[in-house]
Formats: sequence, C-alpha cells, structure tokens
Amino acid sequence: MGIQDFLSSGDNRIDSQLLFTAEIDKMTAVLRRTLLIDKSRRENDAEHSWHIAVMAMLFCEYAAAPVDIGRVVQMCVVHDLVEVYAGDTFAYDAAGNADKEAREKAAADKLFSILPEEQGRMIRSLWEEFDAMETADAKYAACMDRLQPFLHNTLTGGHTWVESGTNRAAVEKRMAVIKEFMPKVYAWVAGNIDHAIGEGWLKP
Repeated sequence: MGIQDFLSSGDNRIDSQLLFTAEIDKMTAVLRRTLLIDKSRRENDAEHSWHIAVMAMLFCEYAAAPVDIGRVVQMCVVHDLVEVYAGDTFAYDAAGNADKEAREKAAADKLFSILPEEQGRMIRSLWEEFDAMETADAKYAACMDRLQPFLHNTLTGGHTWVESGTNRAAVEKRMAVIKEFMPKVYAWVAGNIDHAIGEGWLKP
C-alpha cells in the first residue's frame, strides 16, 4: 500500500491537495539531531513543527513587537516542509549549511508545485518570510524554532552540543534573534549557556 493506491476524487484540485497532504507525511521520517526530552530517540520534523507552533501560542507576551499568532503558527508548521526532499540540516554543521539554501529552494520548487497554484504560492510565501527573518512575525517564529531545541539541550545533558563539539559563540550567534526580540526570555537562555559551560556541555 502507498501513494500508488491513491484513488482519484475526479476533481484535480481536491486530488492535488490530498496528494500534497500525503507527501508531507514524509516529515515524520525526517530525523533531527535533537533528542526527545526522555532521551528515547531523536525527534522528527513533524514533532518539532508541532512543538514550536504550540510554543508560539504561549510566549507572545515576551515579543518586542506585536505579532499575529495565526500567521506565526502557520509559519511554524510550514517552515520545515521542504526538508521532505532537502533533509534536515543541523544548525551547527558549517558544511551542511553551505548549500542549504540551494537544496531547499529546489525542494520548494518541487513540493509546492503539487498544490493548486495559489495555495502553493501562499505556503511558499510563508516559508520565504520565515527564512528571511525580517518581519516581526518571522522573528518571533524564528525565536520558537531556536528556543525549542535549546530547551531540549538543557534537559538532555547538552546532547547535540556535546555530539558536535559546539562552542559558546556558535550558540550565542544562533540565539541572537531571541536576545533581540525576546530579551526577557534571553536572560534564561544566557543563564543556561553559562550552566552548559560549567557542565562541560559547551566549549567556552
């Protein structure tokens, strides 16, 4: 059984929406480096996207500018869709990030073309806005995207930091958008960076 067993509705628009829905099920097989908090396994892209979408509903009171939570949640759930083809690129993998933009653009071209044209444009626009990280909504969504794996690291013995030999400067660079856009939350982040250095999870 699989996509080859799809039975057409007889309506091209409905079919394209159903086939896109089936295609993005592949997110559940895209593994990230982040461990689940119980350390039983690595999380997948779908779990990460769900997690940060819920977080976006909780932390908006700390945003430095007004945000549209509806749009932010939409960004959170679509921001990693292209990884069904491009794969996950670890934040602290310099080599992997070198061609990330090209890989993800090609993936977006392929994936979003499955949808009816205006829906493909709409989701791609959200994805591009998230990546550009220029609007208040995108900055807030990016904060959630960075805060969630950071939280997991603080509760899993710095798993991905230790595994990759990450240092303080790299984490501070990654978390800079939180320092800018959610300074009250960044105070907690900074304290945990110091703690991670003390525990030997992060290199100074």
